[in-house]
Amino acid sequence: MAVTAAMVKEVRERTGAGMLDCKKALDEVNGDIEKALDLLREKGLSAAANKAGRIATEGAVGSYIHAGGRIGVLVEVNCETDFVANTDEFKAFVKDIAMQISASNPRYVRREEVPQEDLDKEREILRAQALNEGKPEKIVEKMVDGRISKYYEEFCLMEQSFIKDPDKTIASLLNEKIGKIGENITIRRFQRFELGEGLEKKVDNFVEEVMAQTQK
Repeated sequence: MAVTAAMVKEVRERTGAGMLDCKKALDEVNGDIEKALDLLREKGLSAAANKAGRIATEGAVGSYIHAGGRIGVLVEVNCETDFVANTDEFKAFVKDIAMQISASNPRYVRREEVPQEDLDKEREILRAQALNEGKPEKIVEKMVDGRISKYYEEFCLMEQSFIKDPDKTIASLLNEKIGKIGENITIRRFQRFELGEGLEKKVDNFVEEVMAQTQK
């Protein structure tokens, strides 16, 4: 596959590596972007990978209120210096992440946080569903693995598609910011609140209400 400028640009944005390094990596893997990303990480040329071990204790707790006050989000995003924490670029990123959480309602920041008990339970459910669909036993496990990947994409923030640009995941957006800003950045934790969540709500029975009115 011919390597295009758009492909080089995407790899550059997702890794923060130099343009020439991105072009060379794409050439080596015949234009496969995901393999090029892996290759750059292996060679230590990815800016995000190089900065991952650096301590990030500064940052901000961002907030977002949506739908007339019905949904609220708090999210902690860390960086290395208070200088970066006070830049418009970083503040905008924190707001984007808070909006993402509001809209997509993830349960975890990353897949490593999913409790093994929950994964085992989900696997059992998915396996039973596949068998009930009449799928052959020999392909059930592969189907379950594929559906578990979808589970991660739905409930893990880092693997969700970015609401402002669905071609990017939150992980790739984060790597872009690390490459552009030049510091390690981590999304540490979040809390999402939805009005009435967890409360038992009254459900009106309009048939009974009408009948009661006619008997008066």
